Amino acid sequence: MANLNNLDKNRIPTHVAVVMDGNGRWAKSHNLDRTEGHIEGVNTVRKITEIASQIGVKYLTLYTFSTENWNRPKYEVDALMNLIVVAIERETPDLIANNVRLSTIGDWDRMPEFARTRLQQCISDTSHCNGLNLVLALSYSARWEITNAVKSLVSSIADGTVLPNEISEQLISDMLATKNIPDPDLLIRTGGEIRISNFLLWQIAYSELYFTPKFWPDYSQQDFVDAIIDYQSRERRFGKTSEQVIK
Repeated sequence: MANLNNLDKNRIPTHVAVVMDGNGRWAKSHNLDRTEGHIEGVNTVRKITEIASQIGVKYLTLYTFSTENWNRPKYEVDALMNLIVVAIERETPDLIANNVRLSTIGDWDRMPEFARTRLQQCISDTSHCNGLNLVLALSYSARWEITNAVKSLVSSIADGTVLPNEISEQLISDMLATKNIPDPDLLIRTGGEIRISNFLLWQIAYSELYFTPKFWPDYSQQDFVDAIIDYQSRERRFGKTSEQVIK
């Protein structure tokens, strides 16, 4: 159980996004097959979802499977798809019990039919929940998302529903997969890599970034709380001066 004594309950980030990195390297370090790392990573998802819900995070977005991940060996992709579906189905009763609503963002057209059908059922089963919003980025990349938004914008201009002088940051945001989700306050990446890897590039313009060397399967509830505490120590100015923020 995480120690919450140093956590400011009045400054909990509304939206935390996580790049869950290091499953394969964790497995290799334990002389296991890569798929074993993904299985252990699912256990971490459960723990982090629980603590995020407990402390009052409203949105938790997990980078579950990127469009680039389709380029991995077929056996690993197939194992991942099956694992994701089975894990979500298994966890759905607990999500409902904890008032967690499930949703996804990403290119569903590339998902196998069995995965789309079964995941949609889980999404439907939790649709009445109004606590934590657990958002899985599946078959997702920011460049795919922005490209789709540009296509939609061009189409809207062509048919006259949008005029060029009406294009704004808000209009573009409304055409993204995350149109109903606030931008992340905090982005966490595990696994020791210090990069964004094509994740929520538009949305994280002013997000606080937090990197940890821990592999995702080793990431604990206390680690998550520590990241929130670090976030709370930062001054978020959004281009303003410190004096303006204090006012």
